[in-house]
Amino acid sequence: MTNSFRVGIQVSQMLYSEEPVSTIIGDVPITTDTLEDPYPEWHPAPYPFEAMLRLFLYRELTGNSYDDISNSPELAAEIGLDSMPDPSVLSRTWRDRFDEAVREFVETAAHYAVKENHDRGYDDPEVRPKAEITHNEKPEQNETDDEKHEEFTDEQIFRTTRLAREHGFGAFDSGRAQNSSYDDTQFFELQTYMGMVGCGTAQGAARFQLQRGVEYGPDGDTHLRSVKLFDRETLIDGFDKATERLLSGIESEATFRRPVTVAIDITTIPYHGDVEGMPMVSGTKENHERAFKFATLSIVGRNVPIILAIEPVRESSSWDENPSNKVHRVVRRLIQRAQEHVPIEMVLCDREFDSMQTFQTLSNLGVEYLIPKRISNQERDAIGQMEEDGVNVAVQPGTMHTDGGSHSMRFLYVPSSSGDGTAVFATNRVVKPAEAEVFCDRYSQRWQIENEYKSIKNDFLAKTSSRDYRVRLFYFVFAALLYNIWRVTDFLLKAGVDEEMEYAPEIPAGMVVEMVSAALVPVD
Repeated sequence: MTNSFRVGIQVSQMLYSEEPVSTIIGDVPITTDTLEDPYPEWHPAPYPFEAMLRLFLYRELTGNSYDDISNSPELAAEIGLDSMPDPSVLSRTWRDRFDEAVREFVETAAHYAVKENHDRGYDDPEVRPKAEITHNEKPEQNETDDEKHEEFTDEQIFRTTRLAREHGFGAFDSGRAQNSSYDDTQFFELQTYMGMVGCGTAQGAARFQLQRGVEYGPDGDTHLRSVKLFDRETLIDGFDKATERLLSGIESEATFRRPVTVAIDITTIPYHGDVEGMPMVSGTKENHERAFKFATLSIVGRNVPIILAIEPVRESSSWDENPSNKVHRVVRRLIQRAQEHVPIEMVLCDREFDSMQTFQTLSNLGVEYLIPKRISNQERDAIGQMEEDGVNVAVQPGTMHTDGGSHSMRFLYVPSSSGDGTAVFATNRVVKPAEAEVFCDRYSQRWQIENEYKSIKNDFLAKTSSRDYRVRLFYFVFAALLYNIWRVTDFLLKAGVDEEMEYAPEIPAGMVVEMVSAALVPVD
């Protein structure tokens, strides 16, 4: 499947060239070592296997009939045939010579290119309408988050669980007895299944047993009891180890040989129950809402958007006796764990992290930062002076002094990206006024983390109404792990295709499982 998607991506990119589709199909590299020609060597088949493979890629891409193809002698030369087969030979080839794997290879590659042609606005007139290959798929509609999960087929889900078992599950250990009825891996597979179908524990366990057998998977109550065996430290350490294993699959790529830009943010998982005795539940910006909060550190910018670290957030609320949250301590723990995986150049945070302690913590950790400032009287006075002077960019040097140390920094005043007024950023990078506006444009990379949270919650997070924080943390950590698997798989696929890497995902989260095992699990 990996080779098939690579062909599809290459074809879709070659459509930019406006070359005839026949030329593109004749030129696109195809790896056939994983495909078998069921005709034995002594079979009197006059047409080479690879040439016929290209011919049917052309057919699936254009939608042309067997009669039209048979009457296209110019196509024969492009794909390496001396002459074109007649319609009866084409029919027998597709039905008898090509087995299920070959037919799936052809359809997957060609249909991917068809969708990309239309979705990206290429509109090559030779490419068949998208509706011709999607008529058996679900009609597009305004789906709820719950409905989106139904895009995953059972086979896709099981392929993903196999990958997660190889590269993630081994990093977690519940400490259960070796003679237990179920191995830890079976609980992790069930967790993956529940996240991908978007259901709760009881329903997910029942559906999982229906698919894999009652003897294979635990019931919902057993699953929850096992989840509660994982304490916070075990889960966070397990996530770190799993992330390291995933990164090892792409460490040969140049993208990780240089320092990266990362973003830190806090996401919320809504909670609707009683808050009494719930110290890990926090308030939100909307006063009437309550939520569990998790901080993450993720790679952003022109790189693989992977979550490198997770940190639970515990805040002071009216219903508990928690001390005030020290956000700089959260930042320190995230950075220290992330630096065990990759070198960090720049850290991007939002205004929630605007504090002297955070600035100094980042400086002490040896990284640069870019953080928007809340507008106080001091900033308003500076903006007023800029207006009097007729300038729209200014750099104000300063020195930060805290109990944790001191460092030189800059306050950057630049036009707001919204086009309304002036934005103020704090940084410890030496930035000149002429460079300030371009430098602050880097902050827009932080928005990638918002898309990350959306995917985690919509595609991989299992549902639960549990009040037990161990369950909540377990579910979020595993959703983040599956997100990382998706992004690493997408990266590996494109690393073998693109000369210049594009880091926006080519593969939807629901499609990644089509090639995930071949992309990451090494061949014996």
